[in-house]
Amino acid sequence: MEQDITERCDTYAARILQRCEQLHMKIAAAESLTGGLLANAFVRIPGASNVFLGSAVTYDIHAKASILGVDHDLLEREGAVHPEVARQMAAATARLYDQPEYAGKVIGLSTTGVAGPGPDGDKPAGLVYIGVSLPSADGVLTSRHTCARELHLDGDRPQVRQLSVLRILETLDDELAAFHHCA
Repeated sequence: MEQDITERCDTYAARILQRCEQLHMKIAAAESLTGGLLANAFVRIPGASNVFLGSAVTYDIHAKASILGVDHDLLEREGAVHPEVARQMAAATARLYDQPEYAGKVIGLSTTGVAGPGPDGDKPAGLVYIGVSLPSADGVLTSRHTCARELHLDGDRPQVRQLSVLRILETLDDELAAFHHCA
């Protein structure tokens, strides 16, 4: 199963990188439970440096607040495993990695969740939120489309982490297909 997931991730990552290069877009990530696996999915592909900027692994709740600027009160109230945390992480990483020459065309991705083996408080193993923050398709630099998706994944800790990467790549691939039709 792991080999199949890796191959599927490679296929999605290659297609995403190609689309982003055609659209003159960049990608940055903020990772919690995936701990660099999302970055790895991109950098495994030759030529990724044309599009992929980097990944901030903010595993600690305080790092999410201090490095990414995720709302401290939200983190204290809800914890790190929450859809709004995923949204804020995705939007923040797009801002964090943007440069004047990218003109706001940075996609922000995020992963946060419970990989297991057991629950985290009242949040079960396999509960994951992924976030995607895309620049506006109409070219308005101050406008972004940012969403979070809730996942309920089965498997052991490595499988949940790997499936989280696959699901965010699938989601971004779908979003880019729609974006491409709008642009």
